[in-house]
Amino acid sequence: MSIQMGFQAGDFNAKTMRQVAAEFIATGLFVFIGTGSVVVANAVFVASGQSPPPIPNAGFVIAVALAHGLAILLAVAATAHISGGYINPAVTFSAALTGKLKVSTAALFIGGQCVAAIMACLLLKAIIAGPMEMGLGAHGISVFNPATGAGLLDDQIGNGAGAGLLTEIVLTFALVFVVFATAMDPKGPKHLAPIAIGLVIMADSLVGIPLTGASMNPARSFGPAVVANVWTDHWIYWLGPLIGGSLAAIIYEFVFMDHEET
Repeated sequence: MSIQMGFQAGDFNAKTMRQVAAEFIATGLFVFIGTGSVVVANAVFVASGQSPPPIPNAGFVIAVALAHGLAILLAVAATAHISGGYINPAVTFSAALTGKLKVSTAALFIGGQCVAAIMACLLLKAIIAGPMEMGLGAHGISVFNPATGAGLLDDQIGNGAGAGLLTEIVLTFALVFVVFATAMDPKGPKHLAPIAIGLVIMADSLVGIPLTGASMNPARSFGPAVVANVWTDHWIYWLGPLIGGSLAAIIYEFVFMDHEET
């Protein structure tokens, strides 16, 4: 495993810029569809003069999970041959950590992904009527409230922040493990990688949406946070995915990839 540090003149060639552009477009479309699905799914409550329930109902969870899973499936399939189809700072960081991607290229990718997420949410804000925005799909943790009996996360560690962080670590671990097993392992089924990645996003979302919103992707959380100015517990959506993704990448790299029996 070799990690390449620092920027060099060759890091800004036409090929790299095309890769960054692919990451920008794919991440922007993914965030637009993902945040848009949350806004649309919440619209029924807003239109009836109600606030969305503290625990999302089954219809909301399924709709949002499908939107995110299908969007990432299509985005990865469209850009895997151009940039690798990372579309996620946590996946990009994990690839750089294990030498699959140059650190300089990873930095460019992450910058493009974050800017794309902001642009996608600005576009969504321009489309959706102000009263219907409802935070533009910004993520938040669902902490149990004994007074109302609503919420799911245990509040014993940091008023729920610890449980939320652990949730994002586990969900992102599952995602990155699948990414490495299918897309990055030379012996993996690369032709099935987009489908596998889309399915793991869907599966994670079915569990994680009622808990933390099931981010697994700092860019997906960052865009709405910037545009809607919603920063509560935002650090969870960076630290959790980066920890979970790094753990999955290191375990797969050293246990299943480098030391695999032949």
